[in-house]
Amino acid sequence: MLNQTFRVAAAALVASLAVVLAGCAGPGRVVHATANIYPAIGPYSQMVQTGHTYYLSGVIPLNMAGNAIVCSTIEEQTRLVLEYIGAVLQSQGLSHANVVMSTVFMKDLNEFAAMNKVYAEFFKTAPPSRATV
Repeated sequence: MLNQTFRVAAAALVASLAVVLAGCAGPGRVVHATANIYPAIGPYSQMVQTGHTYYLSGVIPLNMAGNAIVCSTIEEQTRLVLEYIGAVLQSQGLSHANVVMSTVFMKDLNEFAAMNKVYAEFFKTAPPSRATV
């Protein structure tokens, strides 16, 4: 059931973040998680920090239990994914403004304009570099 549910996901985002603290030594490798999004549903971490760089795992529009897609439109799914990413970022005192690169995976590129409109709401000034596939 879960695999079947994942096949209908229309959007997912992965973001790599960098905190601008050049020259400062940071922690070696620290795993971070927040209860404000669904728990990791496999052998991965929500976020891993090395030095002052943070790596986020892919996020998809799941319910808080992590067992079902909850939104039906690309706009709803994009908004939920970016809200979840915001929650992970906030858990470390970061925001969407700290994102330097994102990757968007879409099931149907015909929905690109609708996804992009919602995406732009979260990255209004100096948006990150991005790849969309």
